[in-house]
Amino acid sequence: MTSIREEVVKYIKKKYKASPENLWRSYPDYAVFRHDDNRKWFAIIMDVDADKLGLPGNERIDIIDVKIDDLMLRDILLQQEGYLSGYHMNKQKWITIMLDGSVDLQQVCRMIDASFLDTASKKKKDKFRQPKEWIVPANPKYYDIEAAFDAADEIDWKQGAGIIKGDTVFMYVGAPVSAILYKCKVREVDIPYYYEDKNLKINALMKIKLLKRYKRDAFTFERLKSEYGIYAVRGPRGIPNSLSAALK
Repeated sequence: MTSIREEVVKYIKKKYKASPENLWRSYPDYAVFRHDDNRKWFAIIMDVDADKLGLPGNERIDIIDVKIDDLMLRDILLQQEGYLSGYHMNKQKWITIMLDGSVDLQQVCRMIDASFLDTASKKKKDKFRQPKEWIVPANPKYYDIEAAFDAADEIDWKQGAGIIKGDTVFMYVGAPVSAILYKCKVREVDIPYYYEDKNLKINALMKIKLLKRYKRDAFTFERLKSEYGIYAVRGPRGIPNSLSAALK
């Protein structure tokens, strides 16, 4: 029967392509997992005597240490079975999880995911983060997006900073329309393209697919301002949960 420790190692190898590194001759069963670019650790698996963890008994217990930046969550987890202060790590920034079944495998994997993102470079965070929703402006003075979506349901658009494949963009068409008209899914990013004039600079394009149309009077700028606190749409920006729910 496969142990939880073996399942955890298998999960990290499959999802993050990170292999265990055994750095200490004296502790051959200690395994570190780190990022391939910034070389930061995001997990370390060890087997430790129970009494060194402040637990009764003298058997060796498999544990994993992961990074945790949310101190409130850390304090909550430490009240639960299977979680301990970071063993041999910064106890404010790391937490120990026992791999004895007291914490189910799915939750252990979620904690590894959070640690991976907490320690990742910006480029890698963008690659592995969950999809986000954005409002993206379209200025009809420079491009007729309404005509473009009347002709096709998939178009190329200037790629906004931070937007990745899988994100959702709500296209806000500027004056004289001044309203959100389209919901789109980002299908492709980093399409090579360069353009620059006195009003516009483009370094890359993204491909967006039309999912939904909105009436011109549904999500006007006045409504965005009065109901959702959005006072300007000058570039790609996130949206509040209340607006996200309304747009669905």
